[in-house]
Amino acid sequence: MEKSTPLLRQRRFLPLFVTQFLGAFNDNLFRTAMVMLAIYALYRDDPAKGALFSSIAPAVFITPFFILSAVAGQLADSHDKALIVRWVKTVEIGIMIFGAAGLLLQNIYLLFAALFAMGVHSTFFGPIKYAILPQHLGEKDVLAGTGLVEAGTYVAILLGTIFGGILPVQWAAAGVLLVALIGRASGGMVPDAPPSAEGARLKVDWNIFRASWQLTRQVMHIRRVMLAILCISFFWSIGALLAAQFPPLVKNSFGGDENVATLFLAIFSVGIATGSVVVNRLLKGKVSARYSPMSAIGMGIFVLLLWFAVWQWGIPPAGRLMGIGEFVTYPLADLVLVALFGIAVFGGMFVVPLYAFLTVTVERSATARTIAVNNIVNSGFMVAATLILSALLAFGATVAGTLLYVSAACVVAAFIAQKLHLAAD
Repeated sequence: MEKSTPLLRQRRFLPLFVTQFLGAFNDNLFRTAMVMLAIYALYRDDPAKGALFSSIAPAVFITPFFILSAVAGQLADSHDKALIVRWVKTVEIGIMIFGAAGLLLQNIYLLFAALFAMGVHSTFFGPIKYAILPQHLGEKDVLAGTGLVEAGTYVAILLGTIFGGILPVQWAAAGVLLVALIGRASGGMVPDAPPSAEGARLKVDWNIFRASWQLTRQVMHIRRVMLAILCISFFWSIGALLAAQFPPLVKNSFGGDENVATLFLAIFSVGIATGSVVVNRLLKGKVSARYSPMSAIGMGIFVLLLWFAVWQWGIPPAGRLMGIGEFVTYPLADLVLVALFGIAVFGGMFVVPLYAFLTVTVERSATARTIAVNNIVNSGFMVAATLILSALLAFGATVAGTLLYVSAACVVAAFIAQKLHLAAD
């Protein structure tokens, strides 16, 4: 019987999973190749510019979420979600033509233009990947499906990060085009997901500012939904700060080369995927924020552990950068890797139930718009976080010192998660 068949073997889930996996892989293949090109080639002799580039890039990618998510959510609730997937994945092919050109020409303007366009692409795909789950899976499988999507996303981030860090620029340029083509093929296999009768009557407001304001106001007045969105926003702000700082942290604090930076991002991705699976097992399929407060505290503790390791690390070897083999034998390297993994595991445990909660708390006809509002608030938090980080770095703050701010943010996230748990469970 179908209900006993694993989700990854079912057509109602597998094509969407593959499409999401390839999209996350391509985002990170391109972004990692772009950041590595800047840190280790374009700004090799200017660490400050390299760190600034690394902190600005996420803001460029995130900004479209803030501007266009309201329209994206309305379109997803009022049209067939599978059809929008096909449109979006077709556009990705064109975007990656410009991205590949930027990598080959080492042109900053083309790279940032493609990065912004990929942000637009992800803005329109984002509400669908979660909102379509209750429509195809039903409530009993939503948490499992959400966990698989999150785990798959971070495995894709891992692989995209690894290949973006180790592939020559020419191969990375070819890779982003090839993956976009395969993603379009898998997107074409996503089963139809027509709108509800109420959604079909929805009139899209193309005024992006009015739509964003009105939609956010409508969704955020529901207290439980507001608390869940705030928790997710803190998670993504923390993740954005950490991911942006990994390459300069590795190079300037630990004295590691680009392969060590890739190792950091890889461990973080594996940890998130692990936490996504663990929390589903703990909750046994029940959508609940029970473990989110504890998970946020766990993140904060391991961030402090990472800060301690950086503080105690000492002066990196002068005149050269360590590879992975030398790095892992360095004193305190094991503590650094454990801290990274711990942050990520607790991060996955924190955020997966919250996404599932959003999709089952509201009416099915409004799920995409709810996810869109979540993306608007998330992106606002993330842009603010990266701008604050850029300002701190510009005024002389150390990369290691910013970890203390991240740890404090985890405490705030735990407080909000506890309020959500009390209100919803």
